[in-house]
Amino acid sequence: MDTNKHPGDLSSLDKLRLCQFELSQRINSILDEEEKKIHVVKYINDIICSNTEVYCPDFPLDLDWVNVEQPLSLSKHLNRKIVVLDFFTYCCINCMHILPDLHNLELRFPENRELIVVGVHSAKFENEKVLSNLMSAVLRYNISHPVVNDPQGWLWKELQVICWPTLVILGPQSQVLFTLVGEGEREYLQLFCETAVEYFRMRGSIISSPVPVKLLRESLPVSPLLFPGKVCVDDVGKRVVIADSGHHRILIMNREGVVEHVIGGKEPGYKDGNFLQAKFRSPQGIVWKNPSIVYVADTENHLIREINISLRVVTTIAGTGYQGTDKVGGKQNKQQPISSPWDLCLGCSIGSEVKDVLFIAMAGMHQVWMLFLENAKWLKGSSYQKGTCIRFAGSGEEVNCNNSYPERAGFAQPSGITIAQEEKLQCLFIADSESSTVRQIMLKDGAVKAVVGGERDPKNLFSFGDKDGKGIEAKLQHPLGVSWCSVKQLLYVADSYNHKVKVINPSAKTCTTLVGMGKAGYNSRFRFNEAEFNEPGGICVTDRGETLLVADTNNHVIKVINLVDDTVSEHPVLIVSDETDSCEHLKLQDNFTFTSSSFWDTACIIHIPTVEMKQGGVLILMLDIHLASGVFINDEAPNKWQLNFSDSSKLTALQMNADINIPIQLSVPVEPRTISPVKVDVDVEVHLFLCKKERGVCYTKIVLFKVVIVICKTGQLEASLNLKCLVE
Repeated sequence: MDTNKHPGDLSSLDKLRLCQFELSQRINSILDEEEKKIHVVKYINDIICSNTEVYCPDFPLDLDWVNVEQPLSLSKHLNRKIVVLDFFTYCCINCMHILPDLHNLELRFPENRELIVVGVHSAKFENEKVLSNLMSAVLRYNISHPVVNDPQGWLWKELQVICWPTLVILGPQSQVLFTLVGEGEREYLQLFCETAVEYFRMRGSIISSPVPVKLLRESLPVSPLLFPGKVCVDDVGKRVVIADSGHHRILIMNREGVVEHVIGGKEPGYKDGNFLQAKFRSPQGIVWKNPSIVYVADTENHLIREINISLRVVTTIAGTGYQGTDKVGGKQNKQQPISSPWDLCLGCSIGSEVKDVLFIAMAGMHQVWMLFLENAKWLKGSSYQKGTCIRFAGSGEEVNCNNSYPERAGFAQPSGITIAQEEKLQCLFIADSESSTVRQIMLKDGAVKAVVGGERDPKNLFSFGDKDGKGIEAKLQHPLGVSWCSVKQLLYVADSYNHKVKVINPSAKTCTTLVGMGKAGYNSRFRFNEAEFNEPGGICVTDRGETLLVADTNNHVIKVINLVDDTVSEHPVLIVSDETDSCEHLKLQDNFTFTSSSFWDTACIIHIPTVEMKQGGVLILMLDIHLASGVFINDEAPNKWQLNFSDSSKLTALQMNADINIPIQLSVPVEPRTISPVKVDVDVEVHLFLCKKERGVCYTKIVLFKVVIVICKTGQLEASLNLKCLVE
């Protein structure tokens, strides 16, 4: 049977797209922009005058919307406007790549609203169909245009869309004008849209009326972390580095949660320099080389960055700052373009014990790359100079294809990478997110092999689910993180869209659920059978396999999984600095003073006047924290206070880490053996989880009271001190 369509069998949309293809062929060889516009105008005119227009149906009334005050209608709110429909699914790296193109287009039509972009979310994964998960993605990727959630793909089917991303450009009467498929079409998008606006404006067919847009990001939670992507611990387990992706910064803190360095932050950008100057754009993968060097996958800048903690500087060591299309590589450092690096791990060159190769999960290329940090040899004895960045495995085609030859294998948006350097293994493990698999690459020959998940058909990227099992019987859903435990010879996986952490035995190829309920949720400290996550994106083994750190991305926290007592708790993250920002949200009662903080308006330091105490005396500290009108405490969250002493041998506390019950009383006895005069600094750290009624948002505040106690003969035996402030 002849399955090819004959001209008479073409649907109206097919005919329209054939005409557009012919238009594209004509203007490809034209350099003059005005001449290109002439051809586009003729194309639009031919469509309208021939009465062969195809109209887009209006949005169904039962669909949910994001970034708007009310559901939009093509016949009402968007009538007589040029509308760009962006068919996307938020897991798709190619869909992320065109967001800058859409943003650039929106900047050209900012206020008059003659043109508007509407995201049509047509989910691939079941998890993506849930409205709350889509809302988190809209916030995470800073999408500033209206988005409609079409979980059943109704509009996708009506307009015969076949892949993500697809852009459909509509005229002022909702007639289909152009269709652009895939990424890398910025030039066509700009040409078609600007010409269409000019064409219909001259004919009085479009208007510049407002659209009821209300950005979801106005309700972003105020918290120390915002959509953390990855987490990593140094070799000795004393310091933690976090990719605070939503804040576009890197945090380096000790295991107690006190942040020692804030690098980047607030506004996205690309800039090398000292820690105050440096800028990142949604960084993800991070890895320590030694106590002074951290490497960062600066994802949306398409760069690899180096943080030198000793020198307090950030430098670029790979990438041009623009998305690359080179699928082979071979250039040096900043001459080599790369695309959306998502995770990193450090390994050795063949036959060497020196950690001098940086492996990169290159999500944007669907490949795994390498950056040589020293002169080294690799497969088949090939030599590479320091700074060379090359493809290690993957053809660049988005498939789930294993192969003995690394360049013939295929990945589908690899997003997590870890290394097992033991002699019996010597491999990389890859969280291949879009194929919902975990794969391995053998270091000795580059062979790519299956571990768990997916199925045998390399082109089927829809074999996902939530099922424990062996090999392809096990099912994952868009895993983003992996971490190897050499002590236990086990692989831990952040099974992101199943909201779980799973454990894989590579030798048996078995995958079982470790912790997680299988649905999005949040709790701060629970047993394994009760703990909840929300799209965890990063995972790290620490303490010789006794604990795991998990970047619980949509909950904006780092979770600690204790494998000894089977509990899950929230890791503290305390940023205390006096470099930037003010504490205008705190109004001090009495005459205490406060300093500034770099906690992005979530923490403040309040200095209390010195208190003199005698040996054996008792000081009562009263926490008296008032809440502004409309603000209330979230009783279900882990509100608490805790103490820190500069010299714990001089003071003791009756209780520690008590749940907040405002106001509460804290008693600190002074022991008789203390030799006077002695100065002791006491920090009273109060963690509050608050909500605002009128906005329906929740956020965190940390108040740090700094009390100075001098123990001397002339001091008091009994004293009390009110620690008072108003929190807004």
